[in-house]
Amino acid sequence: MAEPPTELADSIWQFPGSDPEGAAPAAGLGDGGPTLTPPQSAADAMGLAPREGDRLRFVGAATRRIARGLDLDEIVLGLCRAAVPTFSDAILVYLRDPLPVGDERPADRFVLRLRRSTDEGFGTHRLARVPALAPGELTPAAELADVRYGGPLAEVLRGVRPVFADTPSTAAALPELLGEDFPVPGERRVILAPVRGRRRVIGAAVFFRRADTSGFEADDLLVAAQLATHTALGIDKAVLYGREVYIADELQRTMLPDSLPRPTGIRLASRYLPAAETARVGGDWYDAIPLPGSRVALVVGDVMGHSMTSAAIMGQLRTAIRALSKVGLDPAEVLRHTQELALDLGSDGMATCLYAVYDPVSHRITIANAGHPPPILLHLGGRAEVLRVPPGAPIGVGGVDFEAVELDAPAGATLLLYTDGLVESRLRDVWTGIEQLRERLAATAQLTGPDHSPPLEALCDDVLDMLGPGDRDDDIALLAARFDGIAPSDVAYWFLEPEDAAPGRARRLARRALARWDLEELSDSVELLVSEVVTNAVRYAERPVTLRLLRTDVLRCEVGDDSPQLPRQRRARETDEGGRGLFLVNRLARRWGATRLSTGKVVWFEVGLPGGARF
Repeated sequence: MAEPPTELADSIWQFPGSDPEGAAPAAGLGDGGPTLTPPQSAADAMGLAPREGDRLRFVGAATRRIARGLDLDEIVLGLCRAAVPTFSDAILVYLRDPLPVGDERPADRFVLRLRRSTDEGFGTHRLARVPALAPGELTPAAELADVRYGGPLAEVLRGVRPVFADTPSTAAALPELLGEDFPVPGERRVILAPVRGRRRVIGAAVFFRRADTSGFEADDLLVAAQLATHTALGIDKAVLYGREVYIADELQRTMLPDSLPRPTGIRLASRYLPAAETARVGGDWYDAIPLPGSRVALVVGDVMGHSMTSAAIMGQLRTAIRALSKVGLDPAEVLRHTQELALDLGSDGMATCLYAVYDPVSHRITIANAGHPPPILLHLGGRAEVLRVPPGAPIGVGGVDFEAVELDAPAGATLLLYTDGLVESRLRDVWTGIEQLRERLAATAQLTGPDHSPPLEALCDDVLDMLGPGDRDDDIALLAARFDGIAPSDVAYWFLEPEDAAPGRARRLARRALARWDLEELSDSVELLVSEVVTNAVRYAERPVTLRLLRTDVLRCEVGDDSPQLPRQRRARETDEGGRGLFLVNRLARRWGATRLSTGKVVWFEVGLPGGARF
């Protein structure tokens, strides 16, 4: 059925007006319901004289219109458009502020707030008005009503049933709701209908008829009750659903990284877009995890489904992957252990995931895939390449192993990881979308020239601009990584035998490296720190100890050994001969830390460069 004319569709909380003859325009209720054209007045349109069947058909069509609403505004809008002008000439809708959610303890008093129009054609946030007794005269209603327990308005609302305004109880309640100066028409031209949810009153609807039309009849109270009841059920549904979506959305967003790390040798950018305002809860995620040895893990995943369960599973998988990545497992092992954890949790959900580890020293990247769309590598010259990575099976399937591949990651190249919401929709299959994404990246790179990479943030925005109106069927997570790498000339690496002479040799090697980098003024402090860390490693190691110095915007030292026991800082007593090494490291280094690996551990520290020359 056709929608009401614009003048009616936009007149939600305001009397729509009538022609000089007093005839109101037609109002189509949609959903296959009848289109009632009031011949002379709203009362006649209800079939009060002809037959009762029109009233029943109106109620059926009106309740279907109300039920179509998914959120609070749509539900209230459906009530207003269904009631005006077919059932009443004007309507005011008051709702509790804030609306109760769940099983909160009822308060001794609460506030009813007049719902305002949000239609652009009617004027956003315009104060609702209704007709006074005199034709054409408009009087503003009170916006807020403080409902006191035991007061006249509270008693009427507690009665649940709609009532006429000319009853003694309602006559005392309406000024409390609409304001003392509001003129209330008599002769059964006003109905006050409590809007009661599942457990308590959540609002009130006031229906008006003008003085030049027929008043309401007794059966109209039943119609008002039906409209109010279905509105209350819809509001309860919308509030509870909105609360669930809010909790799940907050759960999901708190489990996504607030900000990306800034590891050495790589630049990162990310985007996350929900599918729609009405279906925001999903299981897409991305992550960037700094690893020992200046490496960084890049992760993107997608839990199937859109629900709070999907968000919870996403949080479990992300936490598991972060924990597994810290122990130095290769990408295939990380996915394998994540698979085992997912099966142990007994979750019915499945997830795709792509896990990659970038090493800025070797300029290599290792990738393992669990049923996820393949990444795209944008080379410095502008060529975009879909990487050939074994697809694997989604996490949760079980019985399928994962395979990792190692690829070149040249300086200046950009790796794009994404979820299927970016490339798959009702209008295109996933492989068509991947090819379109590859072409889009190549075209963007051509605009910046062969010797320059497009700015990372602008590249992410440009990628999202490829989405058309029908392409937002799913959540989208996007992680872009620009490989800068660390030049070989900025790396010094040695193996030291676990013997008493190792600390002295480590000091000499560190001094030579600092001299080669023109950082002699750091020699005293760095030699002391290197000596302390290497001494602690040699004490427990059985295999050769590794020593590596990296010169970037800071000087970073990494000492690795085969002992899994992490060092612990403690305060030495005056009589102790040792135990002060980590105390010195903590005082002299800008930062320091220790990470347990599957083959032992790495202890590292960082020292600022003189004058901050390399920031």
